[in-house]
Amino acid sequence: MQSLELKIPPLALVVIFAGLMWLLARLTPGFDYAVPLRQVLVVVVSALAVLIALAGVASFRRASTTVNPLNPGSSSTLVVSGIYRVTRNPMYLGFLLLLAAWALLLSNLAVLLFLPVFVWYMNRFQILPEERALTSLFGNDYTNYCARVRRWL
Repeated sequence: MQSLELKIPPLALVVIFAGLMWLLARLTPGFDYAVPLRQVLVVVVSALAVLIALAGVASFRRASTTVNPLNPGSSSTLVVSGIYRVTRNPMYLGFLLLLAAWALLLSNLAVLLFLPVFVWYMNRFQILPEERALTSLFGNDYTNYCARVRRWL
């Protein structure tokens, strides 16, 4: 299964999951449900998702390190400030929240199954390889950081 590690750009994965969620919602109309204030919730969760993800990108840019998720070995700086004091993966957390907002918009219980699958896939094929690379690059500094800050929240 290592052949899938660091192969699919996370943003492309979000698009793939969103498409699969839409398809499942269309195939399972019996799982549709009503969400009070759905549009408001979708806007709020989407805005939060974008803010969290952009905070991660901004922190990387300030540190002049790569935001390329397919080549974590090219990181030049260990970023532990800003949003990275709260989560080790703000960009991926933002993507998850964006998918959660999409699930709210679709208003179908079946599509919620994709959210834990997204987390599992990201942990296994994106985050774990990144963590190995960062441990190799930054050693104890990264290990200590991981002990202080959770992977997602």
